[in-house]
Amino acid sequence: MIKRDFSNITADQIEQFEVYYKELLLWNKRINLTRITDYSDVQLKHFADSVTPLSVVNLETSGTLKCMDVGSGAGFPGLPLKILVPSMNLSLVESVGKKVRFLEHIVKTLGLHDVNIYNNRAEVLGRDSMLREAFDLILARALGPMNVIAELTLPFSRIGGKVILFKKGEISREIEDARGAIIKLGGTLSGFHPTEIAGFEDKRTLIILNKVFHTPEIYPRRSGIPKKRPLT
Repeated sequence: MIKRDFSNITADQIEQFEVYYKELLLWNKRINLTRITDYSDVQLKHFADSVTPLSVVNLETSGTLKCMDVGSGAGFPGLPLKILVPSMNLSLVESVGKKVRFLEHIVKTLGLHDVNIYNNRAEVLGRDSMLREAFDLILARALGPMNVIAELTLPFSRIGGKVILFKKGEISREIEDARGAIIKLGGTLSGFHPTEIAGFEDKRTLIILNKVFHTPEIYPRRSGIPKKRPLT
């Protein structure tokens, strides 16, 4: 079970999270970023949930960790992780222009460095030779069924890299339905880690995929196809 210890968080990092919350609410009045706006709910369901991978993988490596957040939305989970691990190189993928403008604003406001923001679909970026199989860690939160997410994330992972999927609810059937797709895309199912944080009312789990083979060139398929015709 994942249990996160925040005893080492600094005063500057706490201030960054406070600013993040205030800017999130301010921008949410103009564009739809989140339905969760209560202070304690944002701390728990966005910030705390986003950083649960820190109890599963070591993000503070000797070199620069290249991390990508696919379908970043308002910056979750990538930006909370970046606040706690400022040494990582983070790329955010978001196809909605209004949300990208918020991401650009909050990255600048928080003074974060080594953050790249891509305003495009994962299906398009996954065929970019500069991004394909170039990352150590891929993150995806609330992005859809596992067999769909696998096609949107595994093409970005280098061999030896990992993909972490944030899932809610009962996932045993979803895992079984995605096994074939994960293999086709060059991955293996490494394991799953239930999240245990006081206050969560729903069942949350981190699914870990390892990248073991090159993703075939035909993947990802063109925009919209992974969702319309999920791999089996």
